[in-house]
Amino acid sequence: MRKSHPVRRAVLATAATVSGIVLLLSLKPASDPGSAATAGGAVPPAAAQSPQGGAAQPIGDGTVTGDAAQTQYGAVQVRLTVSGGKITKAEAVQAPKGGQSDQVTSHSVPRLNQATVTAQSADIDVVSGATYTSGGYKKSLQSALDKARAAGSPGASGSDGAGSAQARTVTGDVAQTQYGPVQVRITVSGGKITRAEAVQTPKGGQSDQVNSAAVPKLNQAAVAAGDAGIDAVSGATYTSAGYKQSLQSALDKAGG
Repeated sequence: MRKSHPVRRAVLATAATVSGIVLLLSLKPASDPGSAATAGGAVPPAAAQSPQGGAAQPIGDGTVTGDAAQTQYGAVQVRLTVSGGKITKAEAVQAPKGGQSDQVTSHSVPRLNQATVTAQSADIDVVSGATYTSGGYKKSLQSALDKARAAGSPGASGSDGAGSAQARTVTGDVAQTQYGPVQVRITVSGGKITRAEAVQTPKGGQSDQVNSAAVPKLNQAAVAAGDAGIDAVSGATYTSAGYKQSLQSALDKAGG
């Protein structure tokens, strides 16, 4: 009986060893190529197929003014300046005025302008205390963006590369004169100026009379010449000089 104990222990030890080996083999990870690829840090198919940068339609360069949006307290109209396909400036050319509206507008419009440049879209937050102004601003802003995208779409250019047939409006920088600011806006279509107008001119006193006679002539001359090389109107030297300066700025923005 005493000699049988070592044999029994040996048998038990052998059985335990075999069981351990079998267990280890059953837990061994698969070594086939498919399993190895799955175990690796491969990019998921969904991520690998995601497009880079999205497919947003580009917006055309220049200055574009959205449609006026009517609100309970007055009209709101937004103008955008676009350069390199990005909004570089936003401004409200119309906003509710009079009474408390002046305070609300002066508080909200600068924030809406800044938010537009930051967001590069009409997806901006409403300014607290200016719900109606914000709503009108966003509506006119969306209109301006739609117009800018239409100008920047491939279909807006001729297939022969001769330039865009889509009319667009560009506003030049304000030119300061001795009698007040002058600012010119032009409409360009097919690479030509089809319309010119002064959105700002000196006002008050004799300036009203001078400008009523000079500005229509300057507008007509700009369309006829197609550039800023126009003659000054007699008796309106300062207004003419400011007009030409702002006109040249508009032409530069329109690409010459």
